[in-house]
Amino acid sequence: MPTCDGPATVVFDPSLTEYDFGPAHPMSPVRVDLTMRLADELGVLGGRLKRVDAPIASDDLIATIHDPGLIEAVIKAGTTGSGYYDRRGLGTDDNPVFPGMHQAAAHIVGASVEAFRQVWSGESLHAVNITGGLHHAMRDRASGFCIYNDVAIGIQHLLDQGAQRVAYVDVDVHHGDGVERIFWDDPRVLTISLHETGQMLFPGTGFPRDLGGPEALGTAVNVALPPGTGDGGWLRAFHAVVPPLLREFRPEILVTQHGCDSHVEDPLAHLMLSVDGQRAAYLALHDLAHEVCDGRWVATGGGGYALVEVVPRAWTHLLAIVGGRPLETDTDTPEGWRDHVRTTLGRVAPHRMTDGRTPAYRDWSEGYDPDTWLDRAIHATRLETFPLHGLDPLP
Repeated sequence: MPTCDGPATVVFDPSLTEYDFGPAHPMSPVRVDLTMRLADELGVLGGRLKRVDAPIASDDLIATIHDPGLIEAVIKAGTTGSGYYDRRGLGTDDNPVFPGMHQAAAHIVGASVEAFRQVWSGESLHAVNITGGLHHAMRDRASGFCIYNDVAIGIQHLLDQGAQRVAYVDVDVHHGDGVERIFWDDPRVLTISLHETGQMLFPGTGFPRDLGGPEALGTAVNVALPPGTGDGGWLRAFHAVVPPLLREFRPEILVTQHGCDSHVEDPLAHLMLSVDGQRAAYLALHDLAHEVCDGRWVATGGGGYALVEVVPRAWTHLLAIVGGRPLETDTDTPEGWRDHVRTTLGRVAPHRMTDGRTPAYRDWSEGYDPDTWLDRAIHATRLETFPLHGLDPLP
């Protein structure tokens, strides 16, 4: 199993779990707590994966991306603890108002920007913020459980520090619409999103013909996958699209979003990946970072709503890969961790770090079948985007 000896950082402190929409909301911060507990008990934290505290982003930093009116609305809503601000996406079922909302969201932004700073400065080769990846937030409004777009703010920070080519790969089951839209007209930022088709799933966007603005045509790339896609189909799509584009674009740094709601047990979507397939994607992105940008890699979390069954295992695998020491798939989950889940949540936790799958896929170079929805989706993306990068779209 490959290892990586570069310095690596996880940006985290327990108060990041204060980003909490309430007990009835799907995105419970318990998923973060369980992940960090599992990673700690498995020995993933410490050693090569250094933990650093997360600063709270200033309003000025948030305003490098977000409209001041949104920031003002979030502050006001979080101060009163109530209110309906439909024009700003607040007070909805997706984004209910809670006390201290601005500070909690600014804390996640600060954590992500610190991860970006770590890598761009050279202090770390890889850095991760599992509480980040809030990719739906738009410049002027919250959306889809996301108040501020920490990823976009981090990418803007890189551009402000002189970066000329940043690649963003989003493997969340939902289209990474906020990051894409914010950099729609910026040729310095390549956004690639692999997601369940918007025909079936929020936010209803992210189709192959969504290519970026006139001055940045081809820098938005979307793979709209059919519901029911499993490990083999997902990895087939990933390898048919992502590596060729990254190799051609030659980013100075790779940014990735790792929503694990593509799992078959996730309650909010319809893909059928296993933890093993997700782990294979993380390994592939790690290897691509080393191949195309000398290992400079910033990873974030994202969606994921199977709070016990999936998220802690998937993200612990991610943390281990960021730290340069991937976990074997047949690793047992620690008894102490399972006991904690049982006593605090009354739930039965998984006993192993695997779903028992061996991810395999048929490479696109072997040809495609136009009678299958999956292959039509991959082919459509390649036809639209590859010629804009001087690449042959055919196998």
